[in-house]
Amino acid sequence: MSTRILAISRMEMTIARRNRWLFMATLIMVLFALALSFAGSAPTGSLGVDRLTVSVASMTTLSVYLAPLLALMMSFDAIAGDVERGSLALLLSYPAGRGEILLGKYLAHLAALAIALVVGFGLAGAAAAATGGAGPESVLALLRLIGTSILLGAVFLAFGYMISAASGSPTAAAGGAAALWLVFVVLYDLGLLGAVVIDSGGTFTTSFFPWVMVANPADAFRLWNIASTEGVALATGMTGVAASLPPWAAPLSVLAWLFIGFALALAAFRRLEP
Repeated sequence: MSTRILAISRMEMTIARRNRWLFMATLIMVLFALALSFAGSAPTGSLGVDRLTVSVASMTTLSVYLAPLLALMMSFDAIAGDVERGSLALLLSYPAGRGEILLGKYLAHLAALAIALVVGFGLAGAAAAATGGAGPESVLALLRLIGTSILLGAVFLAFGYMISAASGSPTAAAGGAAALWLVFVVLYDLGLLGAVVIDSGGTFTTSFFPWVMVANPADAFRLWNIASTEGVALATGMTGVAASLPPWAAPLSVLAWLFIGFALALAAFRRLEP
């Protein structure tokens, strides 16, 4: 990797530590993961699975909401803030291309997000395993959850950079990030639910619904984790949807959105004039 990219990443990581972003993101993940893990572990006996499996199912739902939110909170100001502070012109004067600058910033924020997710889910998973048992399958499900959560966060980091580069100010970028989170994480599923209710078990529900669902990176992440572990699928009650899709559909959707998001962010950044 280019030394220029690493230098920019180190600088951005220093800024994240100074602004307490790393500490706050980690604290949020630890508190929410621990609370939801134990609050959602009640059905272990009736489902016949260990506590860690049910905790992973609960933390999967948490990650759908929290990983994109943390990623957008970290990234919406990454470029728009530099423009407002006047530091982007100085940064562009360095002997580094715009792609290297963007990648350096992106890797620093991704590392900070990954630390928060690993610590938060790791501590919650360890606590669930210590109090309710864990098998090899549930441990693997936890590791998969951490890895896929980092990928989901990477997707929304790219979205945040795209919005930050395309917005004229941090305020506009914050509004755009909030709107994007609402669309992908909340409104998309509400729209699908309404379509299923109107369809009443018709062609859309039986043939198109799983594919439309997996087209959303947040839902694709959820289905990826559900389809990979039978116990998690049982705990979430989404076995039917997960089984109706080929195993490559959800991973392909998340990875495709990652590349699309970063390409759009780079295109917006290259058009930006400080």
